[in-house]
Amino acid sequence: MKYVNVNEIAAKWNLSERSVRNYCAHGKIPGVILDGKTWRIPEDAVKPVRKKRAEKIAKDLLTRLKMEKEAGIPGGIYHKVQIELTYNSNHMEGSRLTHDQTRYIFETNTIGIQDEVVNVDDIVETVNHFRCIDQIIELANYNLSEAFIKQLHYILKSGTSDSRKTWFAVGEYKRFENEVGGSATAKPADVSGEMRNLLSRYNLSKQKTLKEIIQFHYEFEKIHPFQDGNGRVGRLIMFKECLRNGITPFIIEDDIKEFYYRGLKEWKNEQGYLMDTCLTAQDRFKVYMDYFGLEYRD
Repeated sequence: MKYVNVNEIAAKWNLSERSVRNYCAHGKIPGVILDGKTWRIPEDAVKPVRKKRAEKIAKDLLTRLKMEKEAGIPGGIYHKVQIELTYNSNHMEGSRLTHDQTRYIFETNTIGIQDEVVNVDDIVETVNHFRCIDQIIELANYNLSEAFIKQLHYILKSGTSDSRKTWFAVGEYKRFENEVGGSATAKPADVSGEMRNLLSRYNLSKQKTLKEIIQFHYEFEKIHPFQDGNGRVGRLIMFKECLRNGITPFIIEDDIKEFYYRGLKEWKNEQGYLMDTCLTAQDRFKVYMDYFGLEYRD
């Protein structure tokens, strides 16, 4: 076998002599011989393949959510958001699925429920809510629009028993009057105009504060544009807009829902109720972010 020296291999492989010596010293080139202080390298040796450096893991929430979603990484912040946001938001609206059942459906794409009666709509809306979260992550940086909001409603309510009712408009504004918490909401004929006005005012400024996002939520819920699903769509919008504006998002958990409802009802008279509730929820979400090594603004 013919041998060559470090200088010749370095020129052949377009590497520094130091790199070649390191390859030799660490056994990366088969057949090398150390002759005194000189490395003798087989002439037909193959250049070692360098391992790619691991890319730095993103520290901002939106980038991490997109990365984990695309890669299908289990047990991360994307996994956490899907389960916590879906379970709590649906449970507030009457879903009887437990937290464990919600998690099981997300993790296995199966039902796995025994010895109990379960409303099919609870299961369908759980799966649909997972898809809604994917949508707000993918389109987080886009302006809010009527089309986007209607799309969220369409995804949420597709395949439910409501969708089979001739009078129920899936992905469209309501056709019949409805109330929320005993309070009147916008008339069906006025919804489109009120939504356009709300979005026009909201989209005037590019950078939003947490208070502006919550103010939008209050006005959205007051209009109550859809026949059903307004609360879940509204909370999805809040989460999206927090992501878009670099604000720590939050999940209204079941144990603070009464404070959340009171805050919505009293917003015009006392904004502190809803603000404090959302800040409490935000502090809870920061605990998740700390655990997963994510950065946030105080």
